[in-house]
Amino acid sequence: MLMQGFAGFMWLLYLAMLAMAVVAFVMAALFREDAYRAADKQNKGFWLIILGIAVAVNLLVPILFLQLAGLVASIVFFVDARPALQQVSPRRRGRGSSSDGPYGPWNGGR
Repeated sequence: MLMQGFAGFMWLLYLAMLAMAVVAFVMAALFREDAYRAADKQNKGFWLIILGIAVAVNLLVPILFLQLAGLVASIVFFVDARPALQQVSPRRRGRGSSSDGPYGPWNGGR
């Protein structure tokens, strides 16, 4: 009974690491190449290779040490690179116009 619980926990852990690596890979692919240069981070190809290897390792090689290395790469992307990339990238949400300032829309002095 205890071994089934441990196996279930390990399966959930592997699934969580795979999900995190896939999400990090997709997010890295969505940012433009020039955003990486503007944020002074490694280039887009570097992150796509590292995170792609993390996804492949999680899918193909069930070795915990390699999966943990992929988890570390995903965490570094989420904690370091992604916030810097979001800061230099334009907002894509469509919540305003090009005349909006940092404190709201510019209304021309009205």
